[in-house]
Amino acid sequence: MNSMWNRLLKKQKEKTMYYEESELPTKDVKISQSLDENIKNIKEVLGDSGDLIIRQFKMGKPTQHKVAAIHINGLADKELISVSIIERLMENVKNTDNVDPETPKELFAYIKENIITVATIEDITEWKKLLSSLISGQTMILADGVNKAIGCSVQGGELRSIAEPLTEPSVRGPKESFVEALITNTSMVRRRIKSPNLWVETMKLGKVTQTDVALLYVNGLVNEKLLAEVRERLGKIEADEIMGTNTIEEWIGDNIWTPWPTFLVTERPDVVAGNLMEGRVAIFVDGTPMPLVLPATWNQFFQTAEDYYLNWTVASFLRLLRIIAFLFTLLGPSLFIAFIAYHPEMIPTPLLISLQAQRQGVPFPVFIEALLMEFTFEVLREAGVRMPRPVGQAVSIVGALVLGDAAVAAGIVSSAMVIVVAGTAIASFTVPHYTMMDATRLLRFGMMTLAASFGLYGIGLGVIVLVAHTCSLRSFGIPYLAPFAPLIISDWKDSLLRFPKPLLSNRPRLVSQKKIMRAGDTQDLRPTPRKNHTLDQEPKRDSNES
Repeated sequence: MNSMWNRLLKKQKEKTMYYEESELPTKDVKISQSLDENIKNIKEVLGDSGDLIIRQFKMGKPTQHKVAAIHINGLADKELISVSIIERLMENVKNTDNVDPETPKELFAYIKENIITVATIEDITEWKKLLSSLISGQTMILADGVNKAIGCSVQGGELRSIAEPLTEPSVRGPKESFVEALITNTSMVRRRIKSPNLWVETMKLGKVTQTDVALLYVNGLVNEKLLAEVRERLGKIEADEIMGTNTIEEWIGDNIWTPWPTFLVTERPDVVAGNLMEGRVAIFVDGTPMPLVLPATWNQFFQTAEDYYLNWTVASFLRLLRIIAFLFTLLGPSLFIAFIAYHPEMIPTPLLISLQAQRQGVPFPVFIEALLMEFTFEVLREAGVRMPRPVGQAVSIVGALVLGDAAVAAGIVSSAMVIVVAGTAIASFTVPHYTMMDATRLLRFGMMTLAASFGLYGIGLGVIVLVAHTCSLRSFGIPYLAPFAPLIISDWKDSLLRFPKPLLSNRPRLVSQKKIMRAGDTQDLRPTPRKNHTLDQEPKRDSNES
């Protein structure tokens, strides 16, 4: 299946290749020595955009050297540019010997070594690198007669402040979530893992968007084969735009034809930190407040950060409650259909009489009745999400109450069906991660169809196929149903139940194979030399790797 998908991608790439890299205006050439020509080229490439700010002035006495500071409005910190660059450049330039820099190169070196007070600067000699840094928020300093630029890291602008998590709330845990700024997100993880072994690899993906992507892992805990596999798959992404983590998820996933999520998506820094300490890898994308954590297993999607802030007995109870609610969400309506349509003898007689009395006058079969109600509730749920927040909740609640009561009064559906569908909708909200919740909602319709066609036999067949499919899934070489298949008893301490933390002494065996014990000598995590990995020279994939 994956090979067929790769062939389709290759064909699609050949059809949609509308330009070659050599035809781009940002081709790899050197910066000109003429300041006017460089400014002209920048304006031409950027379409003389209104947000392109160019500040030109002359420096030096008696020799007047033309200098320009260029940045994109909104991507850079205006105050920092004014204080640390513009104001400093416009002062009288004199060195310690009271001799003015005579040549442009001497002036350029003096600016770099004595004037600019920005913490991070770099020399840029290539035209493509200049444009890439400029649109990434850096300020470029160019001088007439010098064929290179100084890139000053003064990124800033208006950004969303850190707020409480919306999709993963917590009572006792921290009240902060990731934002759209990549630097802010990585720093939030570093505040929790104060170790030099927390390594961050940055790269740019997307031929047109040039999106910043960061790869986070704990050196000494992460499996080197897993890390090499992640780098290799990221290097094979050939897309013009990378707008978020979902694009990366579909490009590098093991199986895109499955409804189950194979990446853990979270907005909580403590969740990312906890997974990194287990030997996993996190992928951050600039502009996206929800990074990817991999490899992910089925069991992770029923765990929350709150589980580790509560007493272990309460956390274990809540985990079992979520699993039961998940099963009811998946099988509740289909079991109701099967019992009513095919196996009424399995229902207690008083309850059966009551159900049949409610269905008197209902014009539709039980399957059509369930389908109408499920579809109506899904429409109400989607409407509540898409509408403005103050109105959305009111529409969902009032719409469900009014429509349900009106449908029962009109004899379109039975009261029992409304109870089953409403209970299913409520149970679906107990699943902590919305990606798993969405998959369950989708699979519920397939189970309802099987129940309407074959009764309990159809449900049994659907469960067998679903379990077999789930067992076949892998997330970067890790079995999706671990630690249940394959059976790893030692990892059950933090799966369906959560044992007390002193007993959680081992990391997941299939994820971290370098330092299984959580406690012990910290010298086991001493840094190892990092190899230079680029997207042009990716490590070869191990043929023996899963």
